[in-house]
Amino acid sequence: MPEPRCPICGKPAAPREKGRKTAHPFCSERCRQVDLGRWLSETYTVPAVDPEDQEEGR
Repeated sequence: MPEPRCPICGKPAAPREKGRKTAHPFCSERCRQVDLGRWLSETYTVPAVDPEDQEEGR
């Protein structure tokens, strides 16, 4: 199985440790915060369909 990689920088991801807070799936707390900042600034978005558009497409 391939080693998990940090989605921000591509370095090996921090391992999961039961009972401890880790940066997983990121390599560090810094990359974790970069990802959060991207969500909060709306750099990342989840695609959605407007319900009004769905009604017109019937």
